[in-house]
Amino acid sequence: MRSLFLKIFLSYWGAQALFLMLAIMVTLAMYPSREIAGIQAQQSRFLNEAVQAYQNGGDESARKYLRSIHESAHVRLFVFDDQGRDLFGHKASPWIEIEKVRKGETRTADSFWGRLGPMQFLRESEVLADGRRYTLVIELPPQQHTLFGPNGIPGLWVLIGIVSSGLVCYILARYLTSPIVRLREATQKLAAGDLSARAGVSPSRRHDEMAQLVRDFDRMAERIESLMTAQSRLLTDISHELRSPLARLNVALELARQRSGPEAQSALERIEREATRLNGLIQELLTIARLAGSEGSVPRSPVQLEQLIQEIARDAEFEAQNHDCHVEVSVVDDCVVIGSPALLHSAIENVVRNAVHYTEQSTEVEIRLEEGQGTLGSEAVIRVTDSGPGVPEDALDKIFQPFYRIDDARGRQTGGVGLGLAITERAVRLHGGAVKAANRPQGGLIVEIRLPLSSVKAANRVVQTLSANAPV
Repeated sequence: MRSLFLKIFLSYWGAQALFLMLAIMVTLAMYPSREIAGIQAQQSRFLNEAVQAYQNGGDESARKYLRSIHESAHVRLFVFDDQGRDLFGHKASPWIEIEKVRKGETRTADSFWGRLGPMQFLRESEVLADGRRYTLVIELPPQQHTLFGPNGIPGLWVLIGIVSSGLVCYILARYLTSPIVRLREATQKLAAGDLSARAGVSPSRRHDEMAQLVRDFDRMAERIESLMTAQSRLLTDISHELRSPLARLNVALELARQRSGPEAQSALERIEREATRLNGLIQELLTIARLAGSEGSVPRSPVQLEQLIQEIARDAEFEAQNHDCHVEVSVVDDCVVIGSPALLHSAIENVVRNAVHYTEQSTEVEIRLEEGQGTLGSEAVIRVTDSGPGVPEDALDKIFQPFYRIDDARGRQTGGVGLGLAITERAVRLHGGAVKAANRPQGGLIVEIRLPLSSVKAANRVVQTLSANAPV
């Protein structure tokens, strides 16, 4: 039972119902009914009169006396002599119980535990005038000791008590857990990228610890939203501001080439490379800022992943020639997703180019496309595998953060600044998917991208099935 609401509700309700039943049982056990108390006070008289009737008038007189007692007091009497013989020759249905009571092996209704049993008896043993010991066993009527009988607690009142306690426990459990439910929903939205998510508790309704926790969460979410908005705005502003001097730098570079001699060409080429690198960095920063603020505003259309991956592989194969490696594509299933072709192209290309950069020479980078099952249904699974040095285990989740680099020296060597995989993660998340990385046992890194499949694929399958089954 994972629900906190059910735990609280059932625990409180069970405790209330148990308390109610125990209170009733203890009350009945501690305070016997007036009928039982009256019968208990007449045990000695019943015993003497029954034995006297038997001795004076025989069986007929004894039976007449027993019938009169049964009609007046609604009890059955059993009288045993000192040999354990029933004087009246009863054939009682609970004879085993009667024998246990006669021998004192069963607790009787004059004790606490005896009043809790399903059947109740009274017992009296005396030595009468003839010098013999007689034992009287009284079988009490059911209605005098049942919980819901005329002299017990009415069943309707017990039912009302259980239902009313259940209603109170339900209201209490709902009151305690409702802020937690709202807090969980807001946390999920915040984790999914909705920075405007709030749990929202009215200040006038609650002032307890749970309400304070929810308000603290809302303040934290508001602070995070303001920081993320400021960060995105800062990246956008800086990127735009850098583009103008960069454009002027390129113009000045061309003028310098025209006016300088051959001895300055090496320095000018270095300036051009750094300017190109800076221009790429600015473009990536703009992409990061655009992805951070484009939730729900990206134009979407059906995207054939096989065609997209084949196009990326052709471009990557051309670049892989400089690294003495190859790019192989393996398409298991035809997958169609709804999204932005440009963003998906950039997301997958960044992973493939990263694999081409770090894989060992004379090895292959494999791109595999297949259909898989996720928590929300069918998904397109794209796995990019290389044979490079891999990533430390503690950095597998960090490589998708902006500007994170495992090795600064390697970053300088390859020209990377740690934005490619960050763009991949944000683009995939924008399409409702997820990306993760893992080290291969035989060496290398495998990056897995999961995207929810479009219903277009299901429709295409139906059309193909109908076409295949259509009569010729």
